Amino acid sequence: MTDRTMTDRARRIALLGAPIDMGASQRGTLMGPAALRTAGLATLLESLDFEVVDYGDLSVAEVLDLTDRPPEMANHYREIQRWTRVLSRRGYEIATSGALPIFLGGDHTLSMGSVNAMARHWQERGRELFVLWLDAHADYNTPETTITANMHGMSAAFLCGEPGLDGLLGDDPRASILPDKLDLFGARSIDKLEKELMRSRRIRIVDMRQIDEFGVAVLIRRVIERVKASNGVLHVSFDVDFLDPCVAPGVGTTVPGGATYREAHLIMELLHDSGVVGSVDIVELNPFLDERGRTARTAVELIGSLFGQQITDRPTPSNAIAPGE
Repeated sequence: MTDRTMTDRARRIALLGAPIDMGASQRGTLMGPAALRTAGLATLLESLDFEVVDYGDLSVAEVLDLTDRPPEMANHYREIQRWTRVLSRRGYEIATSGALPIFLGGDHTLSMGSVNAMARHWQERGRELFVLWLDAHADYNTPETTITANMHGMSAAFLCGEPGLDGLLGDDPRASILPDKLDLFGARSIDKLEKELMRSRRIRIVDMRQIDEFGVAVLIRRVIERVKASNGVLHVSFDVDFLDPCVAPGVGTTVPGGATYREAHLIMELLHDSGVVGSVDIVELNPFLDERGRTARTAVELIGSLFGQQITDRPTPSNAIAPGE
């Protein structure tokens, strides 16, 4: 396939909404996809010369329940199981079509399906999927370690193949990533048992102390270089609580001391320049808690930077991922 054809395929973006909110303790993230659309996500991407197809919001109303036994410490397991199966199937179909998927959430349980879909897609093509987890929380709990039993705090552990939610996908393929392919970035709230599990798995964590000390540019470039060294593809899972609450108040799990507006834009700009991003989640936006759409607009602006919006014209590498390759 020619470089021109690869570039053309990389200019196709698919939006897919997943209005999930039972994975979190605070309801309201089911309105997230609508808020992102209202804030002009598709229009912005089109202004950057992308072909955008919005597949609307998924529904699980007709999905039959499985018969496995739900774990004791996994709230709303059956509903999230339905969402995970549907998201994994639909995300895989979209990736196979050649479009770059942006999954609109919804709480962070969305990633159990989206990352599984993308890992499956790239594994079949002989390339490794890396995941950048932009989040105030590690989300590396399991039913054995969790304090709250809220499943949005188990998504990163699930995608790395940790036990405890083994029946979540039923008979559908589970395409886990290796723990050393996960980078947690911006963490500032981690549970004790969760921390012990991550230490045993040698999960890479960039907390806010490291960001303060070294700056986001140095640290995000380390992630990019690891992906490039393996000829890998990067999935960006962007939880809006990664941002400081003064920048993004519309989340149910605010933690003080998060990334600034400018730090977040720099991360997105560097990721765009790298050409390694092949898929994106936007999760945990809760419009019910927002201030006149402020958080939704900020999230859309950041996605704009991730896909090439610039204040001034700068040359950038023509090495974008071709999602269908």
